[in-house]
Amino acid sequence: MIPWRRIVGRPQNVTEASPQSRPHRSLFRKYVGLFLAVICIALISPGPLELWFAYRQQQELLLVRQRELAVTAAGKLAEFIKEIEHQIEWTTQLSWPDGTLDDRRFDAQRLLRQVPAIAEVVELDPDGREQLRVSRFASDVIGSNADFSNDPRFTGAMADKIYFGPAYFRFESEPYMSVARAGNRREDGVTIAEVNLKFIWDVISQFKVGIAGQIYVVDGRNRLIGHHDIGLVLRHLDLSDLDQVARARSAGAGSVSQELLRVTDLHGRQVLAAYAPVAPRPWLVFVEMPIEEAYAPLYSLFARDGVLLVVGVGLAIVVALFFSRRMVMPITALRRTAARVGSGDLKQRVSIKTGDEIEELADQFNRMTVQLQEMYATLEQKVEQRTRELELAIAEKSRFIAAASHDLRQPLHALGLFIGRLRSDLDLPSRQKITERAAATIAEMNELFDALLDSSKLDSGVIAPNVTEFPIAKLLSKMENSFAEVAGEKGLSLRVVSSGAWVRSDPILLERILLNLVSNAVRYTSHGGVVLGCRRRGGKLRIEVWDSGPGIPADKRQYVFDEFYQLARGHQQGGLGLGLAIVDRLCRLLDHSIDLRSTVGKGSCFAIIMPMVAARHEPAQTVPSARDMIAPLMGKTIVVIDDAPLVLQGTSGLLRSWGFAVIAAATCDAALAALEERRERPDLIIADYHLLGSENGIEAESAGLLTARSLLFWSAQTRSLKLCAKAACTTTLSCASPSTPCGCARS
Repeated sequence: MIPWRRIVGRPQNVTEASPQSRPHRSLFRKYVGLFLAVICIALISPGPLELWFAYRQQQELLLVRQRELAVTAAGKLAEFIKEIEHQIEWTTQLSWPDGTLDDRRFDAQRLLRQVPAIAEVVELDPDGREQLRVSRFASDVIGSNADFSNDPRFTGAMADKIYFGPAYFRFESEPYMSVARAGNRREDGVTIAEVNLKFIWDVISQFKVGIAGQIYVVDGRNRLIGHHDIGLVLRHLDLSDLDQVARARSAGAGSVSQELLRVTDLHGRQVLAAYAPVAPRPWLVFVEMPIEEAYAPLYSLFARDGVLLVVGVGLAIVVALFFSRRMVMPITALRRTAARVGSGDLKQRVSIKTGDEIEELADQFNRMTVQLQEMYATLEQKVEQRTRELELAIAEKSRFIAAASHDLRQPLHALGLFIGRLRSDLDLPSRQKITERAAATIAEMNELFDALLDSSKLDSGVIAPNVTEFPIAKLLSKMENSFAEVAGEKGLSLRVVSSGAWVRSDPILLERILLNLVSNAVRYTSHGGVVLGCRRRGGKLRIEVWDSGPGIPADKRQYVFDEFYQLARGHQQGGLGLGLAIVDRLCRLLDHSIDLRSTVGKGSCFAIIMPMVAARHEPAQTVPSARDMIAPLMGKTIVVIDDAPLVLQGTSGLLRSWGFAVIAAATCDAALAALEERRERPDLIIADYHLLGSENGIEAESAGLLTARSLLFWSAQTRSLKLCAKAACTTTLSCASPSTPCGCARS
């Protein structure tokens, strides 16, 4: 028994040797003699039998894991192919007599944007003549009339609606596959898409086979078309000589491996392999793991159980009885001290004097407690710092809520006053003037909501730029048309200097940037004018917005791009301080630079710097007026479904004023009842997507309104329209999601 005084420690006034100077007796040297004696007593043990069962269990577990991984990867690849087929399908919904080449070209270009794996789209008419070819690598070809009537892609698609060609390698490196889809009617023609199978990497890279394992895909001719190492795919490897490939093919199509194959991989390593087919293609997915890694748990188990085989039950009992008393007391001291430290008393220390590793453990525990005490002090400082930052964030949020509520309440209050005046007996000119002011107030509210919505979209990361090449002159003309009247009302001159330059950017996001900059220039300029123009600087184009406003002090320029920051807040100016913040974030999203120069009392200049591209000829397009577009539709029947009474009344009244016959209803059932009573076929259904309860605008179809030629959904969340042009469809509309109501959706 160890003396108690050696465990709890001597009095502090007794001088002891330091832990470094006193030699420790190792636990190994103390007890090795006893271990050697007990090992000789150990008799027959069930250890070898348990090891055999463990080996069999590990074999079964490896088979299940690798087979399930292969089946899952094969399923993902099947979904990858099915998604491509689905995306191609909606391009065949428009028959050749009903559509134009521009419509089909737009569909093909959008298909390339939505499906990166598709490299080329070919549109064939019902006679197998090529009418359109859109490619990522070459210029678009329109009306070539090349004959594909005997091409297997055309004949196979016309016979079976869908055709999958064998994998082939372009330039002897990149694997491709042809997918052809025919429309539901012969006049719909055939769409052929060339799919780059390098994108299989995106699917299989989601799966990890241990540490050094691999997963790869072979086509029907045993060529490698998918691998974690994309460089191997580009080498056009034929894996027919691999034993696992040959055995998988001999097992028959559609079969999944029923046992682990102990084979050699393409790197010459011994591996365990499992495979699964990719329906409906004659592809195989292989999952392989090196044998050393696969059996590593068994090796560890063998080592551990080898010790247990030597030890035995008797050794466990004797050692437990003999050492328990010698081990319990110092461990108890450690446990009690640890409990006090855990309760918050970090000043506690343990003192154990056993002269072995337990004493070293106690010393380490004391050092750990000291470190914990120091870390706790540092943590308190960090908590205080984070608390201050949180308080600042809360104050900023409160300031924003107060500013937003004030700015939104002002136009609402003005609208109430305008409505009150309209109720009074006013002459026609006065009513028109008040109506114009109300419209301006609504425009101001829309501007505030647009700023909040843009900021929210940027925060959530839902805005994805669509970068194209386009002439900047169109955007400059839009700015002039949008702000010429507003500037004139303020007595300002607005000069827009046109340019023949072409740029590479997202035209929608760039337009939003210029709208914010020109709007700010007009808003904060009280005299003089605003100039919008471009300067060429090497391969870059600077779009500059000059104003003669009050200017920005030098010490304030670093803050003007922060959210909710305003130099001088005034009711006549409005805004939430989000315009320049949105400009800055959109420029960073587009990888454009922004430059600010300003002189107090003279004005400011904001410049957006973007890459410039070579100009090319663009045919002029004639945009029909709204009156010309509405005139042929006069007298058509429109069903309006919305559960908001004011919106329902406003929309119905506006449509009636345009000459339409309108049926207004709050629910799909009410609309159906009205149609049955009037025995009419609607030409258009305008429905709010989000109705009361679980009902939505799509249920206008399931409720029985299948005779409408088209549906138009209004989403209040995204503030956008979604049109389903059913005139080109021959089947019942089945909407998969709000974003794409059916196969022929037009957003």
